[in-house]
Amino acid sequence: MPELRQDPLTGIWVMISPERKKRPQYLDLSRKFNLKSDICPFCERNEYMTPPEIYAVRKDNSEANKTGWKLRVVPNKYPALSAKEELNKIEDQIYNKMNGVGAHEVIIESDSHDIGIDEMEVEQIKQIFVSYKRRILGLKRDKRFKYIQVFKNHGIEAGSSIHHPHSQIIALPVIPSKVMDRLSNTKNYFKLHNRCLFCDILDYERSYNKRVLFENRDFIVFASYAPKFPFELIICPIKHTSSYERTPDKNFMSLAEILKQTMKKMGKVLDNPAYNLLLHNSPFIKNCEPYFHWYVELIPIISGTGGFELATNCYINPIPPEESIQILEK
Repeated sequence: MPELRQDPLTGIWVMISPERKKRPQYLDLSRKFNLKSDICPFCERNEYMTPPEIYAVRKDNSEANKTGWKLRVVPNKYPALSAKEELNKIEDQIYNKMNGVGAHEVIIESDSHDIGIDEMEVEQIKQIFVSYKRRILGLKRDKRFKYIQVFKNHGIEAGSSIHHPHSQIIALPVIPSKVMDRLSNTKNYFKLHNRCLFCDILDYERSYNKRVLFENRDFIVFASYAPKFPFELIICPIKHTSSYERTPDKNFMSLAEILKQTMKKMGKVLDNPAYNLLLHNSPFIKNCEPYFHWYVELIPIISGTGGFELATNCYINPIPPEESIQILEK
């Protein structure tokens, strides 16, 4: 049974998930994947290897859990958390813990085993973003959940265990400490200035224009002022929107266009690095609409995290963000 345990020193919640030990390893442990498609559980014709689909984009109304799909969402076969458990918060003297209540789903982004985001059609990328929205709305109906994290790990160095293009969604019964920090900072800024911090950042970055990589009608891509990692980028809606799931479906076409453009540039300049893509959305609390602004963080894995960073949560980045944009623009 999974558990959530809270570190009393930091307030951080940790998932203890013994079920994750059962995951098979499909990888040839080299930087470039060499995975036999006939044993990949996410490939077409291997639908029997995953739990039944929750959501799918299918061709010609094909039958669920059979071939003929373009995108599938399935429960993770080896979930970090389980929706079947009761919450049951327990105080164990100085420690707090609760049952590992939550949901863990996989978005299988394509029926093609080797395709990258930069190679996909824009409509296909749009469908990935729409699937995030559909599943957030679906999971949000469970009142036990307080926060939903969408993320994509691409490459061994980024934590991926299967090469086939996919993203993941984890729904939590608690709000993680990093999310609470973002909420606190943006809320305090709003109290002082009566404006969204992120909207002000966007206004400044667009006028300064030395950290902006791309911009289209709905989204902007820029390097943050203080990035933790080299070439770390932020993709953000230009119009203030606190909740990803409130974004109109038509806007995801613009997001798909700018992400493909960014991934093509990053792949060319950085030689197709492993990367993490993280969706930072508002938690399920009241009254955060005026001050929270959702965004996507894109982190290529260029360098590792060392002891200093782990000890202090203070990062050493050898490449200034202004320089990273100059390199990517070449």
